[in-house]
Amino acid sequence: MTDFSGLNLAQPILRAIADEGYTTPTPIQLKSIPPLCEGRDLLGVAQTGTGKTAAFALPALHRLAEDGGKNLGKPQSLKPRVLILAPTRELAGQIGDSLRSYGRHMRLRLAVVFGGTPIRPQIRTITQGVHVLVATPGRLLDLMNRGQLRLDGVETFILDEADRMLDMGFIHDVKKISAAVSANRQTVLFSATMPKSVAGLAGNLLNDPVRVEVAPTATTAEKVEQRVLFVQKSKKRALLDELLNDKSIKRVLIFTRTKHGADRVARNLHDSGVRSDAIHGNKAQNARQKALRGFRSGNIRALVATDIAARGIDVEGVTHVINFELPNDPESYVHRIGRTARAGADGIAISFCDRDERAYLRDIEKTIRQNVPVFEDHSFHAAEIANDPGPAKRPQQQRRKKRPNQQRRKNPQRSRRAA
Repeated sequence: MTDFSGLNLAQPILRAIADEGYTTPTPIQLKSIPPLCEGRDLLGVAQTGTGKTAAFALPALHRLAEDGGKNLGKPQSLKPRVLILAPTRELAGQIGDSLRSYGRHMRLRLAVVFGGTPIRPQIRTITQGVHVLVATPGRLLDLMNRGQLRLDGVETFILDEADRMLDMGFIHDVKKISAAVSANRQTVLFSATMPKSVAGLAGNLLNDPVRVEVAPTATTAEKVEQRVLFVQKSKKRALLDELLNDKSIKRVLIFTRTKHGADRVARNLHDSGVRSDAIHGNKAQNARQKALRGFRSGNIRALVATDIAARGIDVEGVTHVINFELPNDPESYVHRIGRTARAGADGIAISFCDRDERAYLRDIEKTIRQNVPVFEDHSFHAAEIANDPGPAKRPQQQRRKKRPNQQRRKNPQRSRRAA
């Protein structure tokens, strides 16, 4: 079986796939589509860039098409038949775009809902009825609490990037949503990694699932060329300017650990004459979409992002990923560098490492089971950092204790809220 026609998908879907120019399924699609079309629950382990969106979207549309062909019938008000949960606005929007493409010959009614945008137009669309609803957990619960959405008619329940969903603190939201979905449903869960928290969630939600996996947990893309540059923290800005003088860095995604840091790096790049923008959770939705459009079109050369905001960014032609700051979670490093070397292209991941980040680098190398090659041929190489591996263990982060006056200020507010 080497092409989509061998997967026995409904004709309207095959036409849409042909329109997109797709001919050969990816490994995750070959493994996932047949059992999902049969109605089996599925646990998928796959990173972004493997084609997993089509792996769950095509079977969901196929099952709808089996009932109605091109004419799916008028959907019920407030009661979607397919529900897809995504952790971020960007990923939800990307999934929605894919579904519109794949369902273009099916008269598909689709809604994508997330926070940061007016809720009333979303309510109006759901009231008119949709076959498929793509949502972030927070906005979905808001709609449910307002009585503007019912999930007892959901036939297919899909959770994408479950590991990131839990990292972002959505575990209780996911459980509430799952409890509201019809018990007689098909459940699909995809995750790039499989920590105990995700495995536990899958065990509670899935019924005798098929498990598919296309890469070992936490492995990095084989085509990504990785480098680490040791540099003093105060020299990182100058090092970034030096690197971006290289015209081969045509489209670069730059990561910071904080929202403030992302804004600061983007401003510095702009001051240096580099077309840049930042994307993070404090940005308004229209500003985030504008930045993404500029990055995709090439009007923006450098997009600076935090880990959560970058989740779901799928932009072709990203030549480089630069970790201006190393993540304190090694799994995030895997997700970051996976934004380049997509769709068979090559890519380069460059990481800055100052003295305080030595422990982060050690954790990353342990997770990816390889040493990241050191690149010394730059003006700011810090040999003293390169030669000092730092303490054997990462120092424990101290929790800040509340001062007595802070606690006293908080108690009256609690009393007023309780009243």
